[in-house]
Amino acid sequence: MISINTNSASSMAAYNLSSTNVNLQKSLNRLSSGSRINSSLDDAGGLAVSMKLSASIRRTDAASANVGNAMAFLQTQDGVLKNADKIVSRLSELTQLATDVTKSTDDLDLYQTEAVELIEQLDLMVDEAFNGISLFGTSTLTVVTSQDGTQTVDVSDTANDFDTNIATALNGLDISSVTGATAEITTVTDAIQALATLRAENGAQQSRLSFAADMLAINKVNLESANSRIADVDVASESSQLARFNILQQAGTAMLAQANMSQQSVLRLLV
Repeated sequence: MISINTNSASSMAAYNLSSTNVNLQKSLNRLSSGSRINSSLDDAGGLAVSMKLSASIRRTDAASANVGNAMAFLQTQDGVLKNADKIVSRLSELTQLATDVTKSTDDLDLYQTEAVELIEQLDLMVDEAFNGISLFGTSTLTVVTSQDGTQTVDVSDTANDFDTNIATALNGLDISSVTGATAEITTVTDAIQALATLRAENGAQQSRLSFAADMLAINKVNLESANSRIADVDVASESSQLARFNILQQAGTAMLAQANMSQQSVLRLLV
């Protein structure tokens, strides 16, 4: 059937060309952006999953930063404890020296003077802080070590003993006499043991946070990999599609022109 009002071949060719142009534009968008999903129209379900994975990745980064800050807190705390170790070791040495029966009263007074000064410095260390947070406070710090908030690590609580078992315990240390120095040896050795325990517990907390940081790093890699499989474009495959749609566009344009010219045969019947 030959008609003037309707050119079905031209309409179909125009429809096919339009579809090809839409697919070609999508392919260009994917290759230029590097993303398979550039709008919810591309993959509604995939977009929803990708959004949640992207949010999890950002939370993982934030959790890693928090764990890093907690590590810095513990490292600063250990630095103070390390200096305290030097002071307590010197006090231990002074106490032992003061048990020497050949020392005069003046000699013992000098030992006592140094001990008092060292203990005052030890008392000042109790007030050390990290970004305004007391290194040896009375409250436990709970560090979130997972992006979903379900895993935590408590730090700092063991260091509360620094004030009670070390600084305060050494206040009033009296080595101004041989008898007094002999009696204080136990006090100093107990303080050394308490300090050693604190540093060991600090190291254990640092070790645990280190593993937590590694776990966050691994989780981030896995989340990024999962998100990539959903959202990232397969360049090789999409390049092939681009070439295909380019050829279809050229063929569709040529066929539309042919379909439009087919109506000219009507003129021959009318002449």
